[in-house]
Amino acid sequence: MTTLNSGLGVKLGSSALATTVLFLVGLVISAAYLLKTEGLPNEVFQKDIAWYFYLGGVLVAFYILSVTWVSPKYGVGNAVSFVLLGQLLAISVIDHFGLMGAQQSSLDSKRLTGLAMMVVGALLVVKRTS
Repeated sequence: MTTLNSGLGVKLGSSALATTVLFLVGLVISAAYLLKTEGLPNEVFQKDIAWYFYLGGVLVAFYILSVTWVSPKYGVGNAVSFVLLGQLLAISVIDHFGLMGAQQSSLDSKRLTGLAMMVVGALLVVKRTS
């Protein structure tokens, strides 16, 4: 997805336009799937759902805009490697503190070792030899 959308951004001359096209295509496909499998929902925004559960759209928009802009400049491999590393670090913090209703799982030495190995791995993957 990163390669395709950053390539579209280069061809269109706009990472924002490429991101908008990506979301429009995704909206059409996901809406068609929703209507076919479940029909129209009665209610989307419910009082018993915390507001922060709806922030996924903001985060995915930031992600797509970022990788669409960064990938042509710094390489798809670099962008994806650091996104994956960032996700691992984020889930470790979320799990450790049980944020947003996640099951709490302490950040012990075993998990810290795994994260350190991922950092080293990401650096080795993106390192370019002369």
